[in-house]
Amino acid sequence: MALDLFAGIPVTDYAVALPWYERLFGAPPSMQPNDIEAVWEVAEHRHVYIVEDTQRAGNALVLSFVDDLGERVAGAAQRGIEPASRETYAGGVTKVVYRDADGNEISFGGESK
Repeated sequence: MALDLFAGIPVTDYAVALPWYERLFGAPPSMQPNDIEAVWEVAEHRHVYIVEDTQRAGNALVLSFVDDLGERVAGAAQRGIEPASRETYAGGVTKVVYRDADGNEISFGGESK
């Protein structure tokens, strides 16, 4: 059975959120199904999307584990996106947290290097 995962992030203002997420992910959306939604394929069959939904905005928690955590964080910094926090756990795992203008938490985790 094929499985596609879509993790949604509600935002208050799509036009404001879109460029921030493009800088965070380092690319334009993979698809834009309508005027208030943008989708990035972050890995095969795994997607993160933003959608304008003022009632739900600011409550998302999305975490992706990646092999290239250092490169990803450095790339986001080069594009003007800085982490809100960084935590290192026992066992050598680091979690880097970003927050959009609504307070949604988008995090990347991986091995500390």
